[in-house]
Amino acid sequence: MSEVSLLWAIRQPYIRRRTQIQAHNSTTDNRRARSEATQKALMQAAEQLIAERGIENVSIRDIVGAANQKNESVLQYHFKNLTGLIEAILLTRSKQTHAKRAELIEALPNEQPSIQEICMLMVQPSFQLACENAGYRCYVKAFGHELVLTDASPTELAVSQGGGGQSGKQVGVMLKKALPHLTSEIYQRRLDAAVTLCSTSMYHQARQKNAFSGDQAELFLHSLIDAVVGIFSAAVSPQTQALADKLKQS
Repeated sequence: MSEVSLLWAIRQPYIRRRTQIQAHNSTTDNRRARSEATQKALMQAAEQLIAERGIENVSIRDIVGAANQKNESVLQYHFKNLTGLIEAILLTRSKQTHAKRAELIEALPNEQPSIQEICMLMVQPSFQLACENAGYRCYVKAFGHELVLTDASPTELAVSQGGGGQSGKQVGVMLKKALPHLTSEIYQRRLDAAVTLCSTSMYHQARQKNAFSGDQAELFLHSLIDAVVGIFSAAVSPQTQALADKLKQS
């Protein structure tokens, strides 16, 4: 056997094994891509249907059909149930919101911004994403009013649904530094009011014609920021302070 033939004979098992690994990796990548595409289709279909009909009027069968899937079990396979699908939607959109807010924080000229700039960080991320992304607009229409349909604290509910994140924590730190005159009780109540106002206002705006384009949209954005500033900046009346102190002592 020549030296070349010997080398070929030695290398052949390794070449065959490498080819098998490459084929396996390619198959795995294709399966992953198909799985991700199916999940995305189901999430988009759910957002659109819930935005149009309300969550109580949407079934698993409706979502699977709208996503052009043939078998209802595909939703259970990827998300277990409708609750799992909704949780995945909330997590995906919250990540987008966090990323947009982080960009805006990075662009701030000062480490301790004004109250106007801080309140902008509460409103503009979702507004900007709704302007840029039709899917995000569906998400706002589908879930923007959920905060008023529960007995939980709006802030706590927003956090439990993936809201806030690291960028949200940064905004919280900025707010507390900017509002040292507010006691913790009054601060929390105003934060709940601001979160509710932002969420429900965005929900209502998303249902208007041309909601996120033109001067009317810009007017909505800046008016909402002004309103949130007003919530935090309003003087604490003696009556409010007395009631807050009473609750703290009880």
